[in-house]
Amino acid sequence: SLFRLKDLEVAKLGVSDVHVKMLAAPINPADINMIQGTYSILSPLPTVGGNEGVGEVLEVGQRVTALKPGDWVIPAVTGLGTWRTHGVFPEETLMKVPSDIPVLCAATLSVNPCTAYRMLADFETLVPGDSVIQNAANSGVGQAVIQIAKASGIKTINVVRDRPDLPKLVERLMALGADHVITEEMLRKPEMKEIFKSIPNPRLALNCVGGKSTTEMLRHLQPKGTMVTYGGMAKQPVMVPVSAFIFRDVRLRGFWMTQWRKEHKQDQESLGSMMDTLYQLIRRGQLTAPACTEVPLQDYKAALEAAMKPFTSSKQILLL
Repeated sequence: SLFRLKDLEVAKLGVSDVHVKMLAAPINPADINMIQGTYSILSPLPTVGGNEGVGEVLEVGQRVTALKPGDWVIPAVTGLGTWRTHGVFPEETLMKVPSDIPVLCAATLSVNPCTAYRMLADFETLVPGDSVIQNAANSGVGQAVIQIAKASGIKTINVVRDRPDLPKLVERLMALGADHVITEEMLRKPEMKEIFKSIPNPRLALNCVGGKSTTEMLRHLQPKGTMVTYGGMAKQPVMVPVSAFIFRDVRLRGFWMTQWRKEHKQDQESLGSMMDTLYQLIRRGQLTAPACTEVPLQDYKAALEAAMKPFTSSKQILLL
């Protein structure tokens, strides 16, 4: 296996550094891809895995002004290496979060809910009553899209892969606020017309799969609608019928949260308003952590195995 659990000395605290005791960190697909070398960011090995998580500040360097002991922090950058019990990080790589939100919400906040929020906000101007269609709807991003859309009065059509426990999954997504949950197969069936009797065709499609699934979602987009691709789980290209471009003028875009953060480094206002909205939704119970399995750090091997299984409905969270 690529992974080992090691005991290391904690680095010395520099003047602009923060000593953090990690509390919890999830295992996301991108974390594993980065270490396997199949992601656009390559980590020089050996490295500490994990791009997301929440920790508590124990100590700060003399020049640190924005953080104090007792504060909760999450990564402000990719590649921080969150699968550890303690770490010393430069102040600018961390973002303070309120400590009155549930620890699992904080631990899973910086990647999936932010991705969901940006994709709903940045590509189409959606108003209450509009609809969005998405595949991989039970992923971490998918669950966040359902909840954020619901809180904004936007309807969601959620596509999932057929599976043995499908009714249970449908029930879980409906409980989160999904308006419709359908399988990939249903996308090309005439029953889709029934759905669009009660809600408008989507102006926005969110694609994390690629291949056939994407082509089928596109069929239901409104003219001039946008499809945003943020993942490629099927490892197949995005196929678009020429007619969709010519006769319906659909737009195809891409989104990567890491890139957004890079481009908005100086733009504290955009970041601040997004985070405040997410905190409010969490406090109101309108945005919950994804379905999680909590695993002590020493059982990391079991957690990694579970995270790589197909049809995973639960995110593995390392308790540190």
